[in-house]
Amino acid sequence: MPTKKPHVDPYAAMDDLRAALADAGIVFPSLRVDPASPELRLIELGRVRADVAARLARALQRGGRG
Repeated sequence: MPTKKPHVDPYAAMDDLRAALADAGIVFPSLRVDPASPELRLIELGRVRADVAARLARALQRGGRG
């Protein structure tokens, strides 16, 4: 029996992600809700420079602390 995925508002999820990234001193300039597939509720992370990706990796390794 397939499990039903909970409905999560993609705009709220995007805002939460943007705030969490900002708390770690990280900006994803292209972060947005994917307008091409609203039924899938996808969030586009976009591209980031290598130094931003490295900062994100360090923040994740530290449990989200920048």
